[in-house]
Amino acid sequence: MLLRPLVHLLLSRQITFPMLSGWLKEIYVEVARDEFAIEGKRLTDSRVHLLTGIHRKDVKRLREQPEDAETEERPKSLTLGAQIVARWTDVAEFQDEAGKPRPLPRRPTPVEASFEDLVASVSRDIRPRSVLDEWLRLGVASLDDSDHVVLNGDAFIPSKSFEEKAYSLGHTLHDHIAAGAHNLRDGDPPMMERSVFYASLSDESVQELLELAEARGMDALHEVNRRAIELQERDGGGKGAVHRMRFGIYSFRAKRGDGDYGD
Repeated sequence: MLLRPLVHLLLSRQITFPMLSGWLKEIYVEVARDEFAIEGKRLTDSRVHLLTGIHRKDVKRLREQPEDAETEERPKSLTLGAQIVARWTDVAEFQDEAGKPRPLPRRPTPVEASFEDLVASVSRDIRPRSVLDEWLRLGVASLDDSDHVVLNGDAFIPSKSFEEKAYSLGHTLHDHIAAGAHNLRDGDPPMMERSVFYASLSDESVQELLELAEARGMDALHEVNRRAIELQERDGGGKGAVHRMRFGIYSFRAKRGDGDYGD
């Protein structure tokens, strides 16, 4: 159930089994090395072989090869962009009377916060023009007739770049699976990992439920996001500010038997 939609995605991107197998070998060795070492004892190739079932020659080769420094490098536009959008959607000075992200003038004005002010509130190390150019390219934002920057949608979901979307999906699914695995191991305290499932519904009923879920889900995301911004500013990068959290929502629809891998 877990792997079928992943394999479908991989095949659609021409990622073959030998390619995936090579990556899995590396990950098995990394996890065994990082999370299954015995305290006070050296982790040998034989123990990694015993844990993973991977041949000792492959274990030795993988442990000796230099780590790829770029493996975890996130797309810069996503890293900074997600923070900027978070402030645009949930900080009052960048919102309209309805609490929605309002169109922002590109440059500072005496009467209202601008797009340059928004970018500067997150980082002064990057030019707002560079951010805007990238967002226009990705379809994250647009310019209206008054030369105001308009956010396209409620979340930072680039419409053109597969790399940004894949990076975001990878980290979201990582934490979702990690929460479920924590609960399966009877981790204490358990982490929230819940969903609602119904079948035998008409297309109209499914659409109504999805619209309800999106509306209520976005309300929850915005509320958590607003409070997270306040707490992050309060904590101010102090000695104890070393933790991270993720809260997310998702929805899925399909006909029964189409992408449905169990009851």
